[in-house]
Amino acid sequence: MKVGIIGSGGREHAICQNINISQKIKKIYCFPGNAGTEEIAENVSIELDEFEKIKNFILNKEIDLVIIGPEKPLVEGLVDYLEKFKIKVFGPNKIASQLEGSKIFTKQLCKKFNIPTAKFGIFENQNEAKQFLKKIIYPTVIKADNLASGKGVYICNNKVEAEIAINEIFDGKFGKTKHLLIEEYLNGEEMSFFTIHDGITFKTFGTAQDHKRVLEGDRGKNTGGMGAYSPSRLINDELEKKIINKIIKPTIKGLAELGTEYKGFLYTGLMIVENEPYLIEYNVRMGDPECQTILPKVKTDIIDIFNACCEKKLHEIEIQWSNKKSLCVVLCSNGYPDLYKKNIEIENLSEIKLKSDEYLFHAGTIKKNDKLYAIGGRVLNFVTTSENFQSAKKSIYKNLEKLEWSGGFYRKDIGHKVIEI
Repeated sequence: MKVGIIGSGGREHAICQNINISQKIKKIYCFPGNAGTEEIAENVSIELDEFEKIKNFILNKEIDLVIIGPEKPLVEGLVDYLEKFKIKVFGPNKIASQLEGSKIFTKQLCKKFNIPTAKFGIFENQNEAKQFLKKIIYPTVIKADNLASGKGVYICNNKVEAEIAINEIFDGKFGKTKHLLIEEYLNGEEMSFFTIHDGITFKTFGTAQDHKRVLEGDRGKNTGGMGAYSPSRLINDELEKKIINKIIKPTIKGLAELGTEYKGFLYTGLMIVENEPYLIEYNVRMGDPECQTILPKVKTDIIDIFNACCEKKLHEIEIQWSNKKSLCVVLCSNGYPDLYKKNIEIENLSEIKLKSDEYLFHAGTIKKNDKLYAIGGRVLNFVTTSENFQSAKKSIYKNLEKLEWSGGFYRKDIGHKVIEI
């Protein structure tokens, strides 16, 4: 079987590595991939927005299944485009992808179907939004409506911070947007809850807690994710039932009323307040770095899972899991999430020997003349599965200490809420 993976991040390398385990795989192609995927697949120099080139390559190489990793091509309708040519694709269509593509779309869905979420207001310009600041209680949350790679969210403690957030969003810091949201601040703890869907059936696909802030102690600017652990310490049977019945099922019903189904991964970002779930946001793909944290625990052949989803046969699959804990630490370029230097060599990564329960997933990397260079903000993901979080953390940081790369940094407290320091 030939498989194509769309994307170039740590998530896509994790998917690629997991697929590579399957005995059914003959060849893997990554569009465009990274230095890690290059070791087990053929990287294809086609950009994510070059739909026709992607389609032509898939048909020419007779690729049997395509998996789309990142949100942008999903929101822009790559699934719909490829399916016109009878190509089997794992991922949600353009309408369903609006769950992530527009926060307003999701909020309006929540309002119509009584899905628990923070109270909110929608604003079309700076003046309107700033006038509303006179009426609110701080802290408050301000969000760009459009895709922002996980960084278009501000938690504002006062009017000055809120005005800065409004200015930056409307001035295009996260791309062109026509609206922003001002939301009630929910005082709880965040959790990521994953499900996988085939358009009819869905199954749970693990939980995690991401570490969004760039600095230790959950301080500093928001990032795409500095690390994660799985499972979340918050999950329990009662909470899982509430999430499914109050949030997931009404969302799928809402999409059905819009005339569409949901196929693919669904990432439900939650705030848990006294064991009650509130929807913060949806992502229409696996999280990054949550994907790198969760996939090493999947024991079922993931190709069987993807095929079942594409054929509406997910109900026939029993997804089996390792009971081990998993921890991921992300190594980033100095300066991230702001400006950072590119093409900085990482000298001795190949000398770090991983054990069977240790994993390394590349993100913003490239190989040139057999040398490894960092070209992105988030560069490498070190992951360990273990019987407990303490030993997983010890394993990861031991490997990180061996790495010789002055151009990068990482948080030293990933998993601090489940690990006694």
